[in-house]
Amino acid sequence: MKRDLLTILDLSREEIEALLKRAMELKALHRQGHNLRPLVGKTLAMIFDKPSTRTRVSFEAGMAQLGGSSIYLAPGQTQLDRGEPISDTARVLSRYVDAVVIRTFAQKTVADLARHATIPIINGLTDTHHPCQVLSDLMTIQERFGVISGLKVAWVGDGNNMANSWITAALHLDFSLYLACPMDYEPDMDLLEQAQKEGRPIHLGTDPRGAVEQAHVINTDVWASMGQEAEAAARKEIFKPYQVNAELLKLARPEAIVLHCLPAHRGEEITSEVLDGPQSAAWDQAENRLHLQKALLEWMLK
Repeated sequence: MKRDLLTILDLSREEIEALLKRAMELKALHRQGHNLRPLVGKTLAMIFDKPSTRTRVSFEAGMAQLGGSSIYLAPGQTQLDRGEPISDTARVLSRYVDAVVIRTFAQKTVADLARHATIPIINGLTDTHHPCQVLSDLMTIQERFGVISGLKVAWVGDGNNMANSWITAALHLDFSLYLACPMDYEPDMDLLEQAQKEGRPIHLGTDPRGAVEQAHVINTDVWASMGQEAEAAARKEIFKPYQVNAELLKLARPEAIVLHCLPAHRGEEITSEVLDGPQSAAWDQAENRLHLQKALLEWMLK
């Protein structure tokens, strides 16, 4: 049976834990110079409607390191841009390649692709969810603290696809999630209500200081995501109190780490002092995209 990753909810707790364990094993083996090639003969198609550095390079490098190959399909390079239904594309790609990662705008596009494909479909980012990134973030947290259960994770800023994906992760894993977002910039409220109905320790407010107090992990992202550039100036004023800076960081635990999925707008959602400081785990977090995605590809394709 084929497996898709459209949101974190497509994984069980046990599957998440197994992926994190395998990703850390693959990272260690890579650093030791081992040349594992379990995906020889496998091909990954990459449909990208949005620009990318980390997602594209980590998937391409990951496939290469595991012995497979990848085909990058940029905007304007496929018949999707000329009106071909996503269902037809799904059927054809299913006969050419072994899996597809898609980075696009609407979650429905990813869901439609998965529904009509007979091969695994991976959500490389939509406006609603970013599961690969949050899995990599969880890996980074486990590396630093040894555990995820019992930790306090703070989200500060826009209730965007990353905030939504943190909510889905909290539905499966035993950490407390505190989200601080401005009014009218909350995450998916249906998803939040589902989590709260299930009794998960997820809290939403507007005060970044309260969210960060005694947190083990502070997480943030840009204030204007791709497709929201016209709102950027207005958002800068609204989100000013949500900057992750040295003053805010002092409220967290002394051993707290700061995460940012990058690219960062230094001086806006995070200061250079924090991003380049000793409590920043953003560069390990970025590296871990490679190894987590290798674990994901190996699990889906081996």
